[in-house]
Amino acid sequence: MAFGLMLVLEGLVPFLAPSTWRQTFARMIALKDGQLRFVGLASMLGGLVLLLIFA
Repeated sequence: MAFGLMLVLEGLVPFLAPSTWRQTFARMIALKDGQLRFVGLASMLGGLVLLLIFA
């Protein structure tokens, strides 16, 4: 169920604002490995905080 919810949430931006999503994705590709790892770490920590709040 959690995986399905993640797919729905990740699909919202490309569905509602495809040009914005494309620009954001292009900026992500331009990031260095360390910067991209930081974004991934921040996403994981944010998700963990949300799980702790709502669980």
